[in-house]
Amino acid sequence: MSIVKKGADKKMLEKMRNQRLSYADYMKLALYDEQYGYYMQQKEKIGRAGDFITTSNVGHIIGHVFASVFIRLIETYHVPPFICEIGGGTGRFAYAVLEQWKRQSPDTFEKGKYTIVETSPYHRKKQAETLASLIDHVHIVSSFAELSTPFCGIVFSNELFDAFPVHVIEKRNGQLYECFVAVEEDRLVEQSVPLENEEIVEYIVERNIQLVDGQRFEIPLAMKKFIFELDQAIDEAIIFTVDYGYTDEEWKHPARKQGSLRGYYRHQLIDDPLRYPGEMDLTTHIQWDALRFYGEQAGWTFTHLWRQDEFLLQAGILNQLIEHHDPNPFSEQSRHNRAIRSLVMSDIGKAFQVMVQQKKINVPIFT
Repeated sequence: MSIVKKGADKKMLEKMRNQRLSYADYMKLALYDEQYGYYMQQKEKIGRAGDFITTSNVGHIIGHVFASVFIRLIETYHVPPFICEIGGGTGRFAYAVLEQWKRQSPDTFEKGKYTIVETSPYHRKKQAETLASLIDHVHIVSSFAELSTPFCGIVFSNELFDAFPVHVIEKRNGQLYECFVAVEEDRLVEQSVPLENEEIVEYIVERNIQLVDGQRFEIPLAMKKFIFELDQAIDEAIIFTVDYGYTDEEWKHPARKQGSLRGYYRHQLIDDPLRYPGEMDLTTHIQWDALRFYGEQAGWTFTHLWRQDEFLLQAGILNQLIEHHDPNPFSEQSRHNRAIRSLVMSDIGKAFQVMVQQKKINVPIFT
């Protein structure tokens, strides 16, 4: 399949010329290249001025709700008072958690620390600015290698794995092919060759992946690798993963036959992932059962997978509603309450899920 590009980033195209890249390598280049990668660029990516909005970017509400869950685990079950957020974005979620933590449980807050592991220099700078007033309780690093000791406590990520590079395979006439990206003149094209990558074959076998003819499917080898890297960086932890994805049963639905790799550009969903290399976010729906499978291989215990709206309701988000009698729909209280209702009643609450896994800890998340 050949896809003509008219507005592709010329510098990115030059970097790719005379190569045939797997989709995983293309995504690494388009998202994480130090010079031209989307996440590495010094520009707004999250919020109205960016290309997409995350749920943790919706005010401080989600941060306050998760903080209450974290605090209960720390106070009731003596989970170490340390939180590690992987990929902290602008730092708004961390600020909301720390703000609530300081207010609700000052004693554990004083003993605690909030670590952010963030690969993007731009976002590390934004986080430091956002968290300047709380910096004594914050540690921002670029990788797990900068942690002096294995981490113990609570690990949190929001929309982390959906941006991990994936390989793309397709089944045609009973044979599996891997899809690649190449440059022809001034356009990006997709090329397919019979599947040879042994790591992909191993993934297909151990996960018992069965495709039908004409089906495309993403192979998240980077996510698999990261799970074991994270395992090496933590000693005992409760791991919260917030993202959007499919279970094994769900990705087999005919409506998902073409896979889930897409782009987001100026808040528009772009079906063609080759359209704006280096200029747009690339994302896939994560495979929840793969996260559970490899987590269990690493020795993590699966606790539960909730829809986000269900999780927030169990966590007491309705307690965040503000009682008021102001008829002004644009008042701060009205906007706050609308945001809460949108998180539990709109499609966004149903589109996201929350998975909890535990390593060397076995405590109930809700009582």
